[in-house]
Amino acid sequence: MTARDGRIVAREREQKLLHSLSRFGFLRTRDCAALRPAWASGATGEPSLEAPVATASDIRMAQRTLRRLADARQVLRGQGPDGSVIYSLSEAGARRLQRAGIAATTGKDLVRAFSSAHFRHRTIANMVAIRGLLDGYKIASERELSQGKSLIGEGIAGKTPDVLLRGADGKVWLVEVERSRKNARDYAKLLKWLDAVAADAADASGSKLLGAGLRWGKVVFVCTRAFRAKLTRDLVAAGWKKSALDALVRFETTLYRFEDIVFA
Repeated sequence: MTARDGRIVAREREQKLLHSLSRFGFLRTRDCAALRPAWASGATGEPSLEAPVATASDIRMAQRTLRRLADARQVLRGQGPDGSVIYSLSEAGARRLQRAGIAATTGKDLVRAFSSAHFRHRTIANMVAIRGLLDGYKIASERELSQGKSLIGEGIAGKTPDVLLRGADGKVWLVEVERSRKNARDYAKLLKWLDAVAADAADASGSKLLGAGLRWGKVVFVCTRAFRAKLTRDLVAAGWKKSALDALVRFETTLYRFEDIVFA
């Protein structure tokens, strides 16, 4: 490979990483490293949601790319509550993407100040989305969903999920990260929303909430065991059959520890 070829490859890696930061809002070094230059396509069936793992080589490559971008002031550095270094898109980085025809905005407000709860919630949502991307799903990150940049636009039946995964078979999987108990009002809204999703999924003429060509996979809750127990109990009390619950709702309670919300 010639020196010129090497520079081209480096620039391509930089642009892909900048694009990822635009899509996810902020990423830790290990998240950037897990986003390898190529990933699978055409995924079907239930997503695994397992934590993406970066090799030592991936991490070194990401560190070099991030260092170049930081020197060019195209990324911003911050520090998460857990001590991890996080990166977001700067104004200069956003302009570079815009010149390449990619709509992008700076993420400077995302790394200036945020609560520990927000950081943990966004980190898990990003990890789930990255896992889906690597496995071959079309994804919408929490940041993209909050900006209306997804196939569901502003949300579904008045609710915006934390992550959206779409398989090659047209099935849509919505992921909710529930790190703490909801207040009574929000919890009542969640139950009502799940009723609307169940009715839509059971419609023999096809989904009205998702749109043409799409159908329901499941609503996945990354949550505590206590949340799973309460939601299951309340849905059954509201008239849900266990078969319908198992068909539409999935709980993941072992992928992270509640205390610090990191994947095991």
